[in-house]
Amino acid sequence: MISVFSGSAHPAFAAEMCDLLGVELSPSRTTRFSNDCLQVQLRANCRRRDVYIVQTLASPVQDHLFELLLMLDAARGASATSVTAVIPHFAYARSDKKDAPRISIGARLVADMLAEAGATRVLTMDLHSPQVHGFFSIPVDHLNAVSVLAEHFVGDDLSNTVVVSPDLGNAKVASQLARILDVPVAAGSKQRLADDTVVIDRIVGDVAGRDVIVLDDEIATAGSIVELLAKLRQQHVRRIRIACTHGLFTGSAIERLRAQTDVDEIVITSTLPLPPEKQLPNIEVRSVAPLFAEAARRIHLGESVSSLFSDRETYGR
Repeated sequence: MISVFSGSAHPAFAAEMCDLLGVELSPSRTTRFSNDCLQVQLRANCRRRDVYIVQTLASPVQDHLFELLLMLDAARGASATSVTAVIPHFAYARSDKKDAPRISIGARLVADMLAEAGATRVLTMDLHSPQVHGFFSIPVDHLNAVSVLAEHFVGDDLSNTVVVSPDLGNAKVASQLARILDVPVAAGSKQRLADDTVVIDRIVGDVAGRDVIVLDDEIATAGSIVELLAKLRQQHVRRIRIACTHGLFTGSAIERLRAQTDVDEIVITSTLPLPPEKQLPNIEVRSVAPLFAEAARRIHLGESVSSLFSDRETYGR
């Protein structure tokens, strides 16, 4: 049997998964003591069950991460058959390498912590650095939001459209979206300077006079997106739309995006909650809970999860 518990980061996501799986969301309680320590209690039976702990790593990331670790530990201690950590947004995926002396590699450390806490599998989506997948000592099902984002654009007139990646590193994913939509792809040539500012010196590909769909895996401060849009305007692009998996919108991102008055829409997924203060009229949220629910069902039944990544299965092509 499946038991699903939710951390406090995004309970609506867990509830939607449960509706799709046809199971009740199991209750839990998180207590913060006077000394600031957390304690978690899972308030439903876990014995001999496949347990799924749903917790996206939204801000405050450290609180939500430690709550997840405690929930995993509680499920293991309650004799669960398996314990899957469902992490729609794995925030530490950016910390994937030593790019300065004596720097920590947070993604590897968090991967080890999840396994040590009791996770037997991780289910996540669009890791910022795909190589983080290899940091885990337990199985990882790495879902892709391209098919969900593509559904938003299928049916539109895309005859003059090109998909644009902000950098060459994300061009492979942009190519997947372009292939599904049957349109060309282009990419920005991006450099990150020592002070962490972003410079895009040119666009690789033909975008002049075209409609563009800018695709990125996440929008944090929106610095890369704003820089790319400035370069695209120099090419006299027409309709501008943005799509990304993880809408973090940190710092002054919302103010920056609000100032881009020629952007028709910003399409994001539901991997992170979108509080009222971060909602703009042109933001549309596409749910990825059905994809996670189907992956959980297949994991429980021992079926293939990799076929969820197939364009052919999603679109019948």
